[in-house]
Amino acid sequence: MEELPLEQVRTLLAVVDEGTFDAAAAALHVTPSAVSQRVKALEQRTGRVLLQRTKPVRPTESGAVLVRFARQLARLERDARGELGLSGAGEPTRVSVAVNADSLATWFLGALTRVEGLCYELHREDEAHTAALLREGLVMAAVTSSPEPVPGCSVRPLGRMRYLAAAAPGFAERYLDGPLRDLLPEAPVVVFDRKDDFQDGFVRRLGGTGAGRLRHYVPSSEAFAEAVTAGLGWGMIPEPEARPLLAEGRLVLLAPREWVDLPLYWQQWKLDSPALAALAEAVTATAAEALRR
Repeated sequence: MEELPLEQVRTLLAVVDEGTFDAAAAALHVTPSAVSQRVKALEQRTGRVLLQRTKPVRPTESGAVLVRFARQLARLERDARGELGLSGAGEPTRVSVAVNADSLATWFLGALTRVEGLCYELHREDEAHTAALLREGLVMAAVTSSPEPVPGCSVRPLGRMRYLAAAAPGFAERYLDGPLRDLLPEAPVVVFDRKDDFQDGFVRRLGGTGAGRLRHYVPSSEAFAEAVTAGLGWGMIPEPEARPLLAEGRLVLLAPREWVDLPLYWQQWKLDSPALAALAEAVTATAAEALRR
């Protein structure tokens, strides 16, 4: 069985993290030629193309496997150095996590405050796509809507984020004074981004064909709620954000007996890592307080 030279694997990771061969060379304090030779040697050893030579470079499917391996190796090495008290062990432990925008805006940051001594690198991505960052080896853990574990990862349920259809009172009076099934497909709507299907899915549940064509794309959870409150359109707002606005009368529910529940899961590498274990417990505990079971 062919061994994987750790120097070459670490070089591949540096290229992916830095984005270019030149930047990786600067980070590793070697020449760009040396970086290129190491990557080519690793590709020859594995018999696979590992990088897409774009700007920034991207790992291929085979490259993502080695990038994930390199990150896990680095995580284990840091944990071992910490337990042995070796030099450099006092450096902050960095954990990279992919999380959807609505969790980030409502409950997830509270989980991070429960664990001391960690540094976080958060990647904001749609909950249906955060698992892809795990698969590519770009993060160690993710809040995702997928219950299917990424290879090499464990998964546990967190709870359900409830979304409520809401609008500003004046907007509802102007556009939605009648059967929602007929009026929502014609009314202006606020959508997070082009991956967001919540509004269309809600209208289809009511028997319509989908949300209207007049769409405002607002890719920020906080700004999304503000856009709906300002009367730009109606939208599906996470319950923790919607409740205070409803209580203040700045929003009204469009269908009090209808909502959309999004199941969320925590996926992380299967590593015996104290940092990951502590973060997983904090995330699970915070989600139990903030999400519906």
